[in-house]
Amino acid sequence: MTKSLKLSPVVKTSLADQVEQNLMEYLKKNNFKVGDAMPKEIELAEELGVSRNVVREALSRLRMLGIVESKKRKGMVITEPDLLSSVTRLMDPSLLSDKTMKDIFELRLVLEVGMSDLLVVRKTDEDIVELKDIARKEAEDPECKHSLEVRLGYEIAFHGKLYAMTGNSTLTRFQQMLLPIFNYMMEVESHLKSEPPRGDISHMDLVTTLEKGTAAELRRNMRAHLTPHYARL
Repeated sequence: MTKSLKLSPVVKTSLADQVEQNLMEYLKKNNFKVGDAMPKEIELAEELGVSRNVVREALSRLRMLGIVESKKRKGMVITEPDLLSSVTRLMDPSLLSDKTMKDIFELRLVLEVGMSDLLVVRKTDEDIVELKDIARKEAEDPECKHSLEVRLGYEIAFHGKLYAMTGNSTLTRFQQMLLPIFNYMMEVESHLKSEPPRGDISHMDLVTTLEKGTAAELRRNMRAHLTPHYARL
């Protein structure tokens, strides 16, 4: 029996793959900042010992990642990547498996319970008034009991306002990104044979807690409010 040499398999990569990796390492080692200009294509090609076409392909990949962009009279410059742009385009229930959508929805639950500290610190009187208005209209709207679309509208308005109140632009964008998944999961719940358990904490209860309570109380009540969703974990 031949003894295994325990060698790692050779990883086959294209020239463009190697140049892309080399360029990323070059940018890190030389501490490039947003707005800095990169060397010209011809300089990179000569330094790397490859054709300009290969360099151009590697730079195109970096451009797609949002790491570089082309500027008039400056050539390629470093830019700040938009971390959520690519993910946003892919956040479509028709492209994702049920398990992936469930995982993403669970992330949404964790975020909403966890952002209580930000909400308590950054709330304003105007925020409380707006939240109360949404919660009051929801409580007085008889269509909430019969129309998923109406109920979704209030859910999105209320929780979207909470995300905006955090003052964290990434969180706010993330909430917008999750809307298709949120809508899908609500639709799934509406077709369950047995109605999911309802939380004892309403939107108006959450507003009251946010207005007068502590971050710990808000976390506890937000968790109770989301009971129907947690019950499906």
